[in-house]
Amino acid sequence: MKFIESKDAGTGEIVKLSYEDYGQGDPVVLIHGWPLSKEMWEYQLEPLINAGSRIITYDRRGFGKSDHPWSGYDYDSLTDDLRKLIEELELNNVTLVGFSMGGGEVARYFTRYNGDRVSKAVLISSIVPCMLKSDDNPEGLGEENVNDMLNELKKDRIGFLDDFGKHFFGVHMLSHPISTPLLEYYRMLGSIASPHATQECMKSFSMTDLRKDAQAITVPTLIIHGDADKTVPIEASSKRAAKLIPGSRFVEYEGAPHGLFYTHRERLNMDLVSFITTGEPATNGTEPTSIATDRSVNEYIVLPSNDEGLVTRS
Repeated sequence: MKFIESKDAGTGEIVKLSYEDYGQGDPVVLIHGWPLSKEMWEYQLEPLINAGSRIITYDRRGFGKSDHPWSGYDYDSLTDDLRKLIEELELNNVTLVGFSMGGGEVARYFTRYNGDRVSKAVLISSIVPCMLKSDDNPEGLGEENVNDMLNELKKDRIGFLDDFGKHFFGVHMLSHPISTPLLEYYRMLGSIASPHATQECMKSFSMTDLRKDAQAITVPTLIIHGDADKTVPIEASSKRAAKLIPGSRFVEYEGAPHGLFYTHRERLNMDLVSFITTGEPATNGTEPTSIATDRSVNEYIVLPSNDEGLVTRS
C-alpha cells in the first residue's frame, strides 16, 4: 500500500494519504466524490491506462485508507493535500479530474496554486460553482436542507448512506441501473469513512462558494453532467460552471443520474480518453468523432460554454 505524507497547515499534524499509481504517459489525477473513496474509479482505470495515461487515484483525508484526522476538511486543506500529491510524485502536464465534491479541489487548485503543473481539467457531476442558496444563487440548496441532511447523518449514518446511494445512481421503482450487490459495495465504501469527516465534508461541498475559483481556471476544461442528476442538479451546478470557466466544453448526458461514472461508464470513458488525448470530448457539436462511431449521436449533447472556444491562456 502506498502513502504520501501531507502536513496540515492549521495543526501541523502529518496526514498519510493512500494512493495508487498505474500506467505510463502524461499523468491523470482522479479525485473521488463524497462519501466514497478512490475505489469508485474502478471502471475508468483500465480504459485510461490502455489509452496511454498514467493514472493516480488517492483517498481524500478522512476517507478510504487515508488517515482520519479530526480537522482539515475545508477546501484549502484538501487542496493542499492534492498539491502535496502532485509535488511528491513529481507530476507535470497533469489532467485533474474531479467528481462531485472532487470538482471543488480542482477549482480551488487554480486560486491556491495558480494551476501549476496542470494542463487540463475535467469536472464530472461536479458541485462547482456554488451549492448553497443565496440571493444571487437562487437555485442552490437551502441551509436548512443541509442541516436536515447533517441531522440524518448523525442519527443513522448507514441508513442515510443506503438511501443516498439509491438517489445517487437513479434507482427507483421503474429503473435499477445498478445491481443490489454493487449498490451495497458503494455503501460499504462510504461507511468506512470517518463519521466526522463525512459530516465536515458535507458542510464544505454544500456551503463553499467556488465561483471565483471556477473563473480562475485557465486550462482547457471539460464539464460533464447528467440531466437526471437529483443529487447535484445540473441547473444549479454545471450549467453555471460552464458560463464561468473560460473556454470550457460542456457535455450533458441525457437521462444520466449523479453516479454516471458507473451507469454511463462507457460513454464517460470515451469522452475522458478523447479529451485527455485530443483536447476535445468524443463528440464535436452534433457529429460523433471516430472514437465514438459506435454511439448514437443523440446520446450526447455538447454545448460550448461561450464564444471563445477551447483555449489555454498564459
